Amino acid sequence: MQRLDEALAHMLRNAESPTHEQVAEFYDRVYYGQQAGESPTPTRHLRRLAKRLGVRSEQRVLDVACGCGAWLSAVAACGVQVSGIDLSARAIETCRKSHSKGRFHIGPAEHLPFADHEFDLVTCLGSLEHFLDQPSALQEMARVARPNGRVLVLVPNAGFLTYRLGLFGGTAQRDIQETIRSLSEWQAMFSAAGLETIERWKDLHILNRAWILRPPRYQTPLRLAQALMLPVWPLEWQYQVYHLCRVSSAQG
Repeated sequence: MQRLDEALAHMLRNAESPTHEQVAEFYDRVYYGQQAGESPTPTRHLRRLAKRLGVRSEQRVLDVACGCGAWLSAVAACGVQVSGIDLSARAIETCRKSHSKGRFHIGPAEHLPFADHEFDLVTCLGSLEHFLDQPSALQEMARVARPNGRVLVLVPNAGFLTYRLGLFGGTAQRDIQETIRSLSEWQAMFSAAGLETIERWKDLHILNRAWILRPPRYQTPLRLAQALMLPVWPLEWQYQVYHLCRVSSAQG
């Protein structure tokens, strides 16, 4: 993805903290404007994830920061009722076209326009690190999850070996907002929001030819080496880690 245009980049670099309006402008003008709704995650990976979670037709699923809805398309194929929220009007427009029976809202994750205890599964995949108020967003996810429901969060790990070696500086979204924390720091934040982690596992969606061979090509050898090593690296060295949580009994 190309860098931000000069004017927007200057504004973001000099802002002490971006606003939700500035974040929305970034995703509408730059991120989704250039990606044209393409998902960086292979469809087969999303389908395997839905299978692992045991998604069933009678369930309600909310995806927070749903983007253009690739993950919701995977779970919709299982017959679930889908809902999504995202700051990007462009992304939500795409979701509404793809899922005419779904419920979609434009807005921040810190203020979810849904009732308490409404969803069997709440997901936030590769997005929490970009939120302006991450604790509030997690509290909202816990609020809208049913007492016996689950919350699945995918976040980056500051212990990622390539990151620690200085070979990876973050995603293109770091221009607007990106926080990379250690697994223990994420764990503490989840607990403070009333979420109990019941399982964690590696995210290996980048193990595919398209990711390895994407531009710039001079990085192909490094990406190939990383793809070969990720399956055997311990969880503490992984780039992204899934955290499957449930609302703690005290919170629910």
